[in-house]
Amino acid sequence: MKRIDMRRRDAGFTLIELVVVMAIIGLLLTIALPSYMHSIDRGKEQVRAQNLAVMRDAIDKYYGDNAAYPDTLDELVTRHYLRAIPVDPVNGDDKWAVVASPDDTKPGVYDIVPASSPQGTASGDAGAGK
Repeated sequence: MKRIDMRRRDAGFTLIELVVVMAIIGLLLTIALPSYMHSIDRGKEQVRAQNLAVMRDAIDKYYGDNAAYPDTLDELVTRHYLRAIPVDPVNGDDKWAVVASPDDTKPGVYDIVPASSPQGTASGDAGAGK
């Protein structure tokens, strides 16, 4: 009889052991989670920078081929300089702020910035590329 009672009692974890394990897991999560979230944000910023570089390269190629800037970003897609307007991973949409050429004799899309950036919201051109 004594052996059976000992086995039953040693078979599982006590409530204290479970609470200690959960506290350790919680502590590890509070240490690791902020750096994980920061790495996700940093990755989105890197993808945004790459999307901007690709679209600026397409604008430059368009200008080199046609000696004029495109009227809209959609023109880059229709003329096959881009497959599609890239999505801004930070905002989750494909809205980009268009920057006009400093030379008034050359109209069109000279440059682009993210619509959520200070340059994009101050110019009032947010989404003008679509």
